[in-house]
Amino acid sequence: MEERCEPNSLSRRRFLTGALGGAALLGAAPLLAACGGAGVAAAAPTGPPRRGGTLRVGVTGGGASDTIDPHIPATNPDIARVINLYEPLLLRDHNYELQPVVAASLTSSPDARTWTAVLRQGVRFHDGRPVTPADVVATFKRITDPKDPKSGAAGLTMLGKVVPTGDHTVEFRLTAPNSGFDDLLGQYNLGIVPADFDVKRPIGTGPFRLQEFTAGLQSTFVRNEHYWRPGEPYLDELVLINFAEDDARINALLSSQVDAIDQVPVALIDVLRSDPRMRVLRSATGTWLPFTMRVDRPPFDDVRVRQALRLIVDRDQMINQVLSGQGRPGNDLYAPFDPAYDAQLPQRRQDIPAAKRLLAEAGHENLDIELVTAPIQAGAVEAAQVFQQQAKAAGVTVRIRKVDTTTFYGENYLSWDFAQDFWYTRNYLPQVASGSLPKSPYNETHWQDPQFGDLVTRASATVDTAARTALLKQAQRIEYERGGLIVWGFVDQVDAHQVYVAGLVPDRTGISLSGYQFREAWLGTAPAATGKAGA
Repeated sequence: MEERCEPNSLSRRRFLTGALGGAALLGAAPLLAACGGAGVAAAAPTGPPRRGGTLRVGVTGGGASDTIDPHIPATNPDIARVINLYEPLLLRDHNYELQPVVAASLTSSPDARTWTAVLRQGVRFHDGRPVTPADVVATFKRITDPKDPKSGAAGLTMLGKVVPTGDHTVEFRLTAPNSGFDDLLGQYNLGIVPADFDVKRPIGTGPFRLQEFTAGLQSTFVRNEHYWRPGEPYLDELVLINFAEDDARINALLSSQVDAIDQVPVALIDVLRSDPRMRVLRSATGTWLPFTMRVDRPPFDDVRVRQALRLIVDRDQMINQVLSGQGRPGNDLYAPFDPAYDAQLPQRRQDIPAAKRLLAEAGHENLDIELVTAPIQAGAVEAAQVFQQQAKAAGVTVRIRKVDTTTFYGENYLSWDFAQDFWYTRNYLPQVASGSLPKSPYNETHWQDPQFGDLVTRASATVDTAARTALLKQAQRIEYERGGLIVWGFVDQVDAHQVYVAGLVPDRTGISLSGYQFREAWLGTAPAATGKAGA
Protein backbone atom coordinates (compact mmCIF):
# COMPACT_ATOMS: atom_id res chain seq x y z
CA MET A 1 0.00 0.00 0.00
CA GLU A 2 1.28 3.46 -0.82
CA GLU A 3 2.18 5.31 2.35
CA ARG A 4 0.22 8.51 2.24
CA CYS A 5 -2.32 10.33 4.33
CA GLU A 6 -5.77 10.96 2.91
CA PRO A 7 -8.71 11.85 5.14
CA ASN A 8 -11.06 10.48 2.50
CA SER A 9 -9.44 7.05 2.73
CA LEU A 10 -11.08 6.62 6.13
CA SER A 11 -14.42 4.83 6.06
CA ARG A 12 -16.94 6.05 8.59
CA ARG A 13 -17.99 2.80 10.22
CA ARG A 14 -20.02 2.86 13.39
CA PHE A 15 -19.84 0.16 16.02
CA LEU A 16 -22.76 0.09 18.47
CA THR A 17 -22.91 3.87 18.39
CA GLY A 18 -24.56 5.99 21.02
CA ALA A 19 -25.65 9.56 21.33
CA LEU A 20 -22.13 10.95 21.60
CA GLY A 21 -18.70 9.81 20.46
CA GLY A 22 -15.14 10.47 21.50
CA ALA A 23 -14.72 13.21 18.91
CA ALA A 24 -17.19 15.37 20.79
CA LEU A 25 -15.34 14.68 24.01
CA LEU A 26 -11.85 15.37 22.75
CA GLY A 27 -12.37 17.84 19.94
CA ALA A 28 -10.06 15.84 17.69
CA ALA A 29 -7.68 17.75 15.45
CA PRO A 30 -7.77 17.33 11.66
CA LEU A 31 -6.03 14.16 10.55
CA LEU A 32 -3.64 15.96 8.24
CA ALA A 33 -2.20 17.89 11.16
CA ALA A 34 -0.78 14.65 12.51
CA CYS A 35 0.32 12.90 9.33
CA GLY A 36 3.72 11.93 8.08
CA GLY A 37 5.32 11.13 11.40
CA ALA A 38 5.70 14.78 12.35
CA GLY A 39 6.45 15.70 15.92
CA VAL A 40 8.98 14.55 18.48
CA ALA A 41 9.11 10.80 19.04
CA ALA A 42 9.57 9.56 22.56
CA ALA A 43 12.05 6.78 23.21
CA ALA A 44 10.60 3.31 23.71
CA PRO A 45 10.72 2.50 27.42
CA THR A 46 13.33 0.04 28.63
CA GLY A 47 14.13 -1.67 31.90
CA PRO A 48 11.66 -2.82 34.54
CA PRO A 49 8.09 -1.44 34.62
CA ARG A 50 7.66 2.01 36.10
CA ARG A 51 4.83 2.89 38.43
CA GLY A 52 2.60 5.92 37.99
CA GLY A 53 0.90 7.93 35.32
CA THR A 54 -2.42 7.90 33.46
CA LEU A 55 -3.13 5.73 30.44
CA ARG A 56 -5.77 7.18 28.09
CA VAL A 57 -7.31 4.59 25.78
CA GLY A 58 -9.62 5.19 22.81
CA VAL A 59 -12.09 2.31 22.57
CA THR A 60 -14.39 1.59 19.64
CA GLY A 61 -18.12 2.01 20.09
CA GLY A 62 -20.33 2.28 23.12
CA GLY A 63 -23.24 4.60 23.67
CA ALA A 64 -26.09 5.53 25.96
CA SER A 65 -26.59 1.86 26.91
CA ASP A 66 -23.03 1.49 28.24
CA THR A 67 -22.86 -0.55 31.44
CA ILE A 68 -20.56 -1.35 34.33
CA ASP A 69 -22.52 -4.51 35.14
CA PRO A 70 -19.95 -7.32 35.25
CA HIS A 71 -22.30 -9.90 33.80
CA ILE A 72 -23.84 -8.20 30.75
CA PRO A 73 -21.03 -6.52 28.79
CA ALA A 74 -21.99 -5.99 25.15
CA THR A 75 -19.77 -3.36 23.53
CA ASN A 76 -15.99 -2.98 23.44
CA PRO A 77 -16.03 -0.26 26.14
CA ASP A 78 -18.21 -2.52 28.30
CA ILE A 79 -15.75 -5.38 27.91
CA ALA A 80 -12.77 -3.15 28.70
CA ARG A 81 -14.47 -1.87 31.85
CA VAL A 82 -15.48 -5.36 33.01
CA ILE A 83 -12.01 -6.84 32.50
CA ASN A 84 -10.39 -4.10 34.59
CA LEU A 85 -13.00 -3.91 37.35
CA TYR A 86 -13.78 -7.59 37.91
CA GLU A 87 -12.17 -11.01 37.65
CA PRO A 88 -13.63 -14.50 37.10
CA LEU A 89 -12.45 -17.69 38.74
CA LEU A 90 -10.45 -18.57 35.63
CA LEU A 91 -9.49 -16.71 32.46
CA ARG A 92 -7.57 -17.40 29.26
CA ASP A 93 -4.21 -15.68 29.02
CA HIS A 94 -2.49 -14.04 26.05
CA ASN A 95 -1.58 -17.47 24.63
CA TYR A 96 -5.18 -18.63 25.00
CA GLU A 97 -4.33 -20.96 27.84
CA LEU A 98 -6.72 -21.26 30.78
CA GLN A 99 -5.27 -19.83 33.99
CA PRO A 100 -6.61 -19.63 37.57
CA VAL A 101 -7.45 -16.11 38.72
CA VAL A 102 -9.77 -15.69 41.73
CA ALA A 103 -9.62 -19.46 42.08
CA ALA A 104 -6.26 -20.99 42.92
CA SER A 105 -7.42 -24.26 41.36
CA LEU A 106 -10.45 -26.01 39.85
CA THR A 107 -10.65 -29.80 39.79
CA SER A 108 -13.22 -32.26 38.50
CA SER A 109 -14.63 -35.44 39.95
CA PRO A 110 -13.95 -38.55 37.81
CA ASP A 111 -17.43 -38.36 36.29
CA ALA A 112 -17.19 -34.58 35.54
CA ARG A 113 -20.37 -33.91 37.52
CA THR A 114 -18.77 -32.12 40.47
CA TRP A 115 -16.12 -29.40 40.17
CA THR A 116 -14.32 -28.01 43.21
CA ALA A 117 -12.87 -24.51 43.23
CA VAL A 118 -10.27 -23.57 45.83
CA LEU A 119 -10.29 -19.80 46.24
CA ARG A 120 -6.99 -17.96 46.07
CA GLN A 121 -6.11 -16.62 49.51
CA GLY A 122 -5.36 -12.93 49.73
CA VAL A 123 -7.82 -11.85 47.02
CA ARG A 124 -9.81 -8.86 48.22
CA PHE A 125 -12.57 -6.72 46.80
CA HIS A 126 -12.01 -3.02 46.14
CA ASP A 127 -13.33 -2.17 49.62
CA GLY A 128 -10.81 -4.48 51.30
CA ARG A 129 -13.13 -7.37 52.13
CA PRO A 130 -11.78 -10.86 51.35
CA VAL A 131 -13.54 -13.00 48.76
CA THR A 132 -15.50 -15.81 50.42
CA PRO A 133 -17.37 -18.89 49.16
CA ALA A 134 -20.63 -17.03 49.92
CA ASP A 135 -19.62 -14.37 47.39
CA VAL A 136 -19.03 -17.01 44.71
CA VAL A 137 -22.42 -18.59 45.43
CA ALA A 138 -24.14 -15.20 45.21
CA THR A 139 -22.31 -14.34 41.98
CA PHE A 140 -23.55 -17.41 40.16
CA LYS A 141 -27.03 -17.03 41.62
CA ARG A 142 -27.10 -13.55 40.09
CA ILE A 143 -25.80 -14.77 36.72
CA THR A 144 -28.27 -17.66 36.43
CA ASP A 145 -31.29 -15.93 37.95
CA PRO A 146 -34.18 -17.35 35.86
CA LYS A 147 -36.06 -14.06 36.14
CA ASP A 148 -33.08 -12.04 34.90
CA PRO A 149 -30.41 -14.32 33.39
CA LYS A 150 -27.17 -12.62 32.49
CA SER A 151 -25.19 -13.23 29.30
CA GLY A 152 -23.02 -15.95 30.84
CA ALA A 153 -26.03 -18.03 31.85
CA ALA A 154 -26.27 -19.53 28.36
CA GLY A 155 -23.15 -21.61 28.92
CA LEU A 156 -24.19 -22.74 32.40
CA THR A 157 -27.43 -24.61 31.68
CA MET A 158 -26.00 -27.76 33.30
CA LEU A 159 -25.19 -25.95 36.55
CA GLY A 160 -27.38 -27.32 39.34
CA LYS A 161 -26.06 -25.93 42.60
CA VAL A 162 -23.10 -23.91 43.85
CA VAL A 163 -22.34 -24.97 47.40
CA PRO A 164 -19.74 -23.68 49.88
CA THR A 165 -17.83 -26.64 51.33
CA GLY A 166 -15.19 -24.92 53.46
CA ASP A 167 -13.61 -21.60 54.30
CA HIS A 168 -11.99 -21.42 50.86
CA THR A 169 -13.78 -24.07 48.76
CA VAL A 170 -16.86 -24.13 46.58
CA GLU A 171 -18.46 -27.04 44.74
CA PHE A 172 -20.21 -26.70 41.41
CA ARG A 173 -22.69 -29.56 41.19
CA LEU A 174 -23.89 -30.21 37.65
CA THR A 175 -27.11 -31.80 36.47
CA ALA A 176 -25.19 -33.56 33.71
CA PRO A 177 -21.51 -34.40 33.25
CA ASN A 178 -19.49 -31.71 31.51
CA SER A 179 -15.81 -32.31 30.83
CA GLY A 180 -15.29 -28.72 29.66
CA PHE A 181 -16.88 -26.92 32.58
CA ASP A 182 -13.60 -25.23 33.43
CA ASP A 183 -13.62 -23.65 29.96
CA LEU A 184 -17.18 -22.42 30.53
CA LEU A 185 -16.10 -20.72 33.77
CA GLY A 186 -13.14 -19.03 32.10
CA GLN A 187 -15.13 -16.11 30.69
CA TYR A 188 -14.63 -12.40 31.39
CA ASN A 189 -18.40 -11.94 31.90
CA LEU A 190 -18.39 -14.22 34.97
CA GLY A 191 -16.60 -11.81 37.33
CA ILE A 192 -16.87 -12.59 41.05
CA VAL A 193 -18.69 -9.91 43.06
CA PRO A 194 -19.62 -9.57 46.73
CA ALA A 195 -22.86 -11.09 47.98
CA ASP A 196 -24.28 -7.60 48.54
CA PHE A 197 -23.26 -6.37 45.09
CA ASP A 198 -25.01 -3.28 43.75
CA VAL A 199 -24.25 -2.15 40.21
CA LYS A 200 -24.56 1.44 41.43
CA ARG A 201 -21.52 0.70 43.60
CA PRO A 202 -19.47 -1.58 41.34
CA ILE A 203 -17.09 -3.57 43.50
CA GLY A 204 -14.91 -6.36 42.17
CA THR A 205 -11.41 -7.78 42.59
CA GLY A 206 -9.94 -6.24 39.43
CA PRO A 207 -6.74 -4.19 39.24
CA PHE A 208 -8.65 -0.91 39.03
CA ARG A 209 -11.62 0.54 40.87
CA LEU A 210 -14.11 2.91 39.35
CA GLN A 211 -13.80 6.62 39.98
CA GLU A 212 -16.18 8.06 37.38
CA PHE A 213 -18.44 6.68 34.65
CA THR A 214 -20.38 8.58 32.00
CA ALA A 215 -22.27 6.31 29.62
CA GLY A 216 -21.44 7.02 25.99
CA LEU A 217 -18.39 9.12 26.82
CA GLN A 218 -15.71 7.89 29.16
CA SER A 219 -14.78 6.02 32.32
CA THR A 220 -12.03 6.81 34.80
CA PHE A 221 -10.40 4.24 37.09
CA VAL A 222 -7.74 4.37 39.78
CA ARG A 223 -5.35 1.73 41.07
CA ASN A 224 -6.84 -0.90 43.36
CA GLU A 225 -4.49 -0.78 46.36
CA HIS A 226 -5.81 -4.18 47.51
CA TYR A 227 -4.92 -5.95 44.27
CA TRP A 228 -3.52 -9.41 44.84
CA ARG A 229 -0.89 -9.57 42.08
CA PRO A 230 2.38 -8.17 43.49
CA GLY A 231 3.31 -4.81 42.01
CA GLU A 232 0.32 -4.57 39.68
CA PRO A 233 -1.22 -2.48 38.33
CA TYR A 234 1.59 -0.09 37.47
CA LEU A 235 -0.67 2.79 36.44
CA ASP A 236 -2.14 5.31 38.85
CA GLU A 237 -5.09 5.95 36.60
CA LEU A 238 -6.83 4.47 33.56
CA VAL A 239 -9.18 6.45 31.32
CA LEU A 240 -11.34 4.67 28.71
CA ILE A 241 -12.81 6.99 26.09
CA ASN A 242 -15.62 5.98 23.72
CA PHE A 243 -15.20 6.60 19.98
CA ALA A 244 -18.06 6.04 17.59
CA GLU A 245 -15.99 6.91 14.51
CA ASP A 246 -12.76 5.51 13.11
CA ASP A 247 -11.44 8.88 12.00
CA ALA A 248 -12.00 10.50 15.41
CA ARG A 249 -10.21 7.64 17.14
CA ILE A 250 -7.23 7.80 14.76
CA ASN A 251 -7.08 11.59 15.06
CA ALA A 252 -6.96 11.35 18.84
CA LEU A 253 -3.99 8.99 18.69
CA LEU A 254 -2.06 11.00 16.09
CA SER A 255 -2.62 14.23 18.00
CA SER A 256 -1.52 12.58 21.28
CA GLN A 257 -4.87 13.08 22.96
CA VAL A 258 -4.94 9.37 23.73
CA ASP A 259 -2.08 6.96 24.33
CA ALA A 260 -3.56 3.86 22.70
CA ILE A 261 -6.49 2.84 20.49
CA ASP A 262 -8.11 -0.42 19.53
CA GLN A 263 -9.16 -1.60 16.05
CA VAL A 264 -6.95 0.24 13.61
CA PRO A 265 -8.62 0.41 10.16
CA VAL A 266 -6.57 -1.84 7.87
CA ALA A 267 -6.11 0.97 5.36
CA LEU A 268 -4.14 2.94 7.95
CA ILE A 269 -1.85 0.26 9.35
CA ASP A 270 1.08 1.23 7.11
CA VAL A 271 0.51 4.92 7.84
CA LEU A 272 0.86 4.31 11.57
CA ARG A 273 3.84 2.00 11.10
CA SER A 274 5.66 4.77 9.24
CA ASP A 275 5.20 7.18 12.16
CA PRO A 276 8.13 6.87 14.61
CA ARG A 277 5.88 7.97 17.46
CA MET A 278 3.62 4.92 17.05
CA ARG A 279 3.67 1.18 17.54
CA VAL A 280 1.24 -1.18 15.82
CA LEU A 281 0.22 -4.23 17.85
CA ARG A 282 -0.87 -7.16 15.70
CA SER A 283 -2.30 -10.37 17.16
CA ALA A 284 -3.24 -13.58 15.34
CA THR A 285 -6.62 -14.57 16.80
CA GLY A 286 -9.56 -16.91 16.41
CA THR A 287 -11.95 -14.00 15.80
CA TRP A 288 -14.33 -14.65 12.91
CA LEU A 289 -16.89 -12.71 10.86
CA PRO A 290 -19.30 -15.33 9.49
CA PHE A 291 -22.07 -15.09 6.97
CA THR A 292 -25.15 -16.65 8.57
CA MET A 293 -27.78 -18.59 6.59
CA ARG A 294 -31.09 -19.55 8.22
CA VAL A 295 -31.36 -23.26 7.54
CA ASP A 296 -35.11 -23.22 8.23
CA ARG A 297 -35.94 -20.64 5.56
CA PRO A 298 -35.85 -20.91 1.76
CA PRO A 299 -33.63 -20.99 -0.16
CA PHE A 300 -31.17 -21.80 2.63
CA ASP A 301 -33.23 -24.77 3.84
CA ASP A 302 -31.75 -26.66 0.88
CA VAL A 303 -28.28 -27.87 1.86
CA ARG A 304 -27.19 -27.62 -1.77
CA VAL A 305 -27.74 -23.86 -1.70
CA ARG A 306 -25.69 -23.55 1.48
CA GLN A 307 -22.90 -25.64 -0.02
CA ALA A 308 -22.98 -23.58 -3.22
CA LEU A 309 -22.64 -20.27 -1.39
CA ARG A 310 -19.67 -21.65 0.52
CA LEU A 311 -18.04 -22.60 -2.79
CA ILE A 312 -18.59 -19.11 -4.20
CA VAL A 313 -16.29 -17.51 -1.63
CA ASP A 314 -12.70 -16.82 -2.64
CA ARG A 315 -11.23 -16.87 0.85
CA ASP A 316 -7.78 -15.61 -0.09
CA GLN A 317 -9.36 -12.65 -1.89
CA MET A 318 -11.45 -11.96 1.21
CA ILE A 319 -8.35 -11.86 3.39
CA ASN A 320 -6.50 -9.59 0.96
CA GLN A 321 -9.31 -7.17 0.07
CA VAL A 322 -11.29 -7.06 3.32
CA LEU A 323 -8.43 -7.36 5.80
CA SER A 324 -5.46 -6.15 3.72
CA GLY A 325 -3.83 -9.47 4.47
CA GLN A 326 -4.29 -9.13 8.25
CA GLY A 327 -5.78 -12.58 8.79
CA ARG A 328 -5.90 -16.14 7.50
CA PRO A 329 -8.47 -18.20 5.55
CA GLY A 330 -11.16 -20.16 7.38
CA ASN A 331 -12.75 -23.48 6.51
CA ASP A 332 -16.36 -22.97 7.63
CA LEU A 333 -15.50 -24.03 11.18
CA TYR A 334 -14.73 -21.95 14.26
CA ALA A 335 -12.47 -22.52 17.30
CA PRO A 336 -9.12 -22.92 15.48
CA PHE A 337 -7.12 -22.91 18.75
CA ASP A 338 -9.11 -25.79 20.24
CA PRO A 339 -6.93 -28.92 20.47
CA ALA A 340 -9.89 -30.82 19.01
CA TYR A 341 -10.13 -28.57 15.93
CA ASP A 342 -10.21 -30.78 12.82
CA ALA A 343 -7.46 -29.38 10.62
CA GLN A 344 -7.62 -32.49 8.41
CA LEU A 345 -10.89 -31.56 6.72
CA PRO A 346 -10.25 -30.51 3.09
CA GLN A 347 -9.75 -26.77 2.78
CA ARG A 348 -12.80 -25.43 0.97
CA ARG A 349 -11.86 -23.22 -1.97
CA GLN A 350 -13.75 -21.26 -4.57
CA ASP A 351 -15.30 -23.58 -7.18
CA ILE A 352 -17.72 -21.66 -9.39
CA PRO A 353 -18.64 -24.62 -11.69
CA ALA A 354 -19.51 -26.77 -8.68
CA ALA A 355 -21.51 -23.92 -7.14
CA LYS A 356 -23.49 -23.47 -10.37
CA ARG A 357 -24.17 -27.20 -10.55
CA LEU A 358 -25.48 -27.34 -6.99
CA LEU A 359 -27.70 -24.31 -7.53
CA ALA A 360 -29.12 -25.85 -10.71
CA GLU A 361 -29.85 -29.11 -8.89
CA ALA A 362 -31.66 -27.10 -6.22
CA GLY A 363 -33.69 -25.19 -8.83
CA HIS A 364 -31.97 -21.86 -8.14
CA GLU A 365 -29.93 -21.20 -11.29
CA ASN A 366 -30.60 -17.45 -11.02
CA LEU A 367 -30.59 -17.08 -7.28
CA ASP A 368 -31.49 -13.62 -5.98
CA ILE A 369 -30.91 -13.08 -2.26
CA GLU A 370 -30.73 -10.23 0.23
CA LEU A 371 -27.73 -9.92 2.54
CA VAL A 372 -28.22 -7.83 5.66
CA THR A 373 -25.04 -6.15 6.86
CA ALA A 374 -23.99 -3.51 9.37
CA PRO A 375 -20.71 -2.07 10.70
CA ILE A 376 -20.78 -4.53 13.60
CA GLN A 377 -17.00 -4.99 13.40
CA ALA A 378 -14.22 -3.68 11.21
CA GLY A 379 -14.42 -5.49 7.87
CA ALA A 380 -18.03 -6.70 8.06
CA VAL A 381 -19.51 -4.35 5.47
CA GLU A 382 -16.48 -4.74 3.22
CA ALA A 383 -16.85 -8.54 3.38
CA ALA A 384 -20.45 -8.24 2.24
CA GLN A 385 -19.40 -6.09 -0.70
CA VAL A 386 -16.63 -8.47 -1.77
CA PHE A 387 -18.98 -11.46 -1.50
CA GLN A 388 -21.52 -9.61 -3.65
CA GLN A 389 -18.95 -9.29 -6.43
CA GLN A 390 -17.75 -12.90 -6.09
CA ALA A 391 -21.31 -14.23 -6.34
CA LYS A 392 -21.84 -12.69 -9.77
CA ALA A 393 -19.54 -15.31 -11.31
CA ALA A 394 -22.01 -18.01 -10.25
CA GLY A 395 -25.04 -16.10 -11.54
CA VAL A 396 -26.12 -15.16 -8.00
CA THR A 397 -27.49 -11.69 -7.35
CA VAL A 398 -26.75 -10.46 -3.84
CA ARG A 399 -28.70 -7.39 -2.80
CA ILE A 400 -26.98 -5.72 0.14
CA ARG A 401 -29.19 -4.15 2.78
CA LYS A 402 -27.04 -2.06 5.07
CA VAL A 403 -28.53 -1.08 8.42
CA ASP A 404 -27.04 0.59 11.47
CA THR A 405 -25.71 -1.55 14.28
CA THR A 406 -28.57 -0.76 16.64
CA THR A 407 -31.06 -2.00 14.04
CA PHE A 408 -28.98 -5.07 13.22
CA TYR A 409 -28.91 -6.18 16.84
CA GLY A 410 -32.45 -5.01 17.47
CA GLU A 411 -35.72 -6.92 17.37
CA ASN A 412 -34.85 -8.65 14.08
CA TYR A 413 -31.52 -10.02 15.25
CA LEU A 414 -31.62 -13.82 14.95
CA SER A 415 -34.39 -13.44 12.36
CA TRP A 416 -32.39 -12.30 9.33
CA ASP A 417 -32.45 -14.93 6.56
CA PHE A 418 -28.95 -14.11 5.33
CA ALA A 419 -26.73 -11.85 7.40
CA GLN A 420 -23.43 -11.62 9.27
CA ASP A 421 -22.07 -11.59 12.80
CA PHE A 422 -18.76 -11.60 14.66
CA TRP A 423 -17.31 -13.71 17.44
CA TYR A 424 -14.14 -13.60 19.49
CA THR A 425 -11.89 -16.62 20.02
CA ARG A 426 -13.52 -19.52 21.84
CA ASN A 427 -13.05 -23.25 22.05
CA TYR A 428 -15.50 -25.50 20.26
CA LEU A 429 -17.91 -26.59 22.99
CA PRO A 430 -18.40 -23.12 24.53
CA GLN A 431 -19.02 -21.72 21.06
CA VAL A 432 -21.51 -24.49 20.28
CA ALA A 433 -23.35 -23.69 23.52
CA SER A 434 -23.61 -20.04 22.49
CA GLY A 435 -24.64 -20.42 18.87
CA SER A 436 -25.10 -23.91 17.43
CA LEU A 437 -27.78 -25.69 19.46
CA PRO A 438 -31.57 -25.26 19.35
CA LYS A 439 -31.59 -23.59 22.78
CA SER A 440 -28.45 -21.52 22.20
CA PRO A 441 -29.10 -17.80 22.84
CA TYR A 442 -27.42 -16.73 19.58
CA ASN A 443 -28.39 -19.47 17.12
CA GLU A 444 -28.36 -17.14 14.11
CA THR A 445 -28.76 -19.96 11.57
CA HIS A 446 -31.56 -21.75 13.47
CA TRP A 447 -29.37 -24.84 13.19
CA GLN A 448 -31.11 -27.88 14.67
CA ASP A 449 -29.46 -31.16 13.76
CA PRO A 450 -30.28 -34.14 16.04
CA GLN A 451 -27.17 -36.09 15.07
CA PHE A 452 -24.97 -33.07 15.74
CA GLY A 453 -26.69 -32.40 19.07
CA ASP A 454 -26.25 -36.00 20.18
CA LEU A 455 -22.52 -35.90 19.42
CA VAL A 456 -22.11 -32.64 21.35
CA THR A 457 -23.99 -34.03 24.36
CA ARG A 458 -21.86 -37.17 24.36
CA ALA A 459 -18.63 -35.19 23.95
CA SER A 460 -19.53 -32.89 26.85
CA ALA A 461 -19.99 -35.92 29.11
CA THR A 462 -16.81 -37.70 27.97
CA VAL A 463 -13.84 -37.30 30.29
CA ASP A 464 -11.32 -39.19 28.16
CA THR A 465 -9.61 -36.61 25.93
CA ALA A 466 -9.05 -38.86 22.92
CA ALA A 467 -12.61 -40.16 22.94
CA ARG A 468 -14.01 -36.64 23.35
CA THR A 469 -11.88 -35.34 20.47
CA ALA A 470 -13.14 -38.11 18.20
CA LEU A 471 -16.75 -37.16 18.95
CA LEU A 472 -16.06 -33.47 18.39
CA LYS A 473 -14.45 -34.14 15.03
CA GLN A 474 -17.58 -36.01 13.95
CA ALA A 475 -19.67 -33.02 15.02
CA GLN A 476 -17.37 -30.63 13.14
CA ARG A 477 -17.69 -32.67 9.95
CA ILE A 478 -21.48 -32.36 10.15
CA GLU A 479 -21.24 -28.57 10.48
CA TYR A 480 -18.64 -28.49 7.73
CA GLU A 481 -20.91 -30.41 5.35
CA ARG A 482 -24.38 -29.08 6.13
CA GLY A 483 -24.19 -26.22 8.61
CA GLY A 484 -25.47 -22.68 8.08
CA LEU A 485 -22.27 -20.70 8.62
CA ILE A 486 -19.77 -19.42 6.09
CA VAL A 487 -16.56 -18.97 8.09
CA TRP A 488 -14.35 -17.39 5.44
CA GLY A 489 -11.47 -16.30 7.65
CA PHE A 490 -9.96 -15.45 11.02
CA VAL A 491 -9.20 -11.82 11.68
CA ASP A 492 -5.95 -10.49 13.08
CA GLN A 493 -6.49 -7.94 15.82
CA VAL A 494 -4.62 -4.73 14.99
CA ASP A 495 -4.32 -1.99 17.59
CA ALA A 496 -1.89 0.90 18.07
CA HIS A 497 -0.26 2.89 20.84
CA GLN A 498 2.25 5.61 21.44
CA VAL A 499 5.85 4.42 21.59
CA TYR A 500 6.14 5.36 25.26
CA VAL A 501 3.42 2.82 26.25
CA ALA A 502 4.86 -0.52 27.40
CA GLY A 503 3.48 -3.85 28.58
CA LEU A 504 0.97 -4.44 25.76
CA VAL A 505 1.61 -7.75 23.97
CA PRO A 506 -0.03 -9.84 21.21
CA ASP A 507 -3.12 -11.64 22.49
CA ARG A 508 -4.83 -14.62 20.82
CA THR A 509 -8.23 -14.11 22.47
CA GLY A 510 -9.28 -11.56 19.86
CA ILE A 511 -9.95 -8.96 22.53
CA SER A 512 -8.19 -5.72 21.69
CA LEU A 513 -5.08 -4.16 23.20
CA SER A 514 -3.55 -7.13 24.97
CA GLY A 515 -6.98 -8.39 25.96
CA TYR A 516 -7.68 -5.03 27.64
CA GLN A 517 -5.40 -6.28 30.45
CA PHE A 518 -4.21 -2.82 31.41
CA ARG A 519 -2.89 -4.05 34.76
CA GLU A 520 0.24 -4.98 32.79
CA ALA A 521 0.63 -1.64 31.00
CA TRP A 522 3.10 1.02 32.07
CA LEU A 523 4.37 4.34 30.77
CA GLY A 524 7.77 5.61 29.83
CA THR A 525 8.34 9.31 29.32
CA ALA A 526 6.16 11.05 26.76
CA PRO A 527 7.64 13.94 24.77
CA ALA A 528 6.73 17.43 25.86
CA ALA A 529 3.90 19.11 24.01
CA THR A 530 5.04 21.28 21.11
CA GLY A 531 2.07 23.53 20.64
CA LYS A 532 -0.21 22.32 17.88
CA ALA A 533 -1.39 18.74 18.51
CA GLY A 534 0.62 16.27 16.50
CA ALA A 535 2.76 18.97 14.89
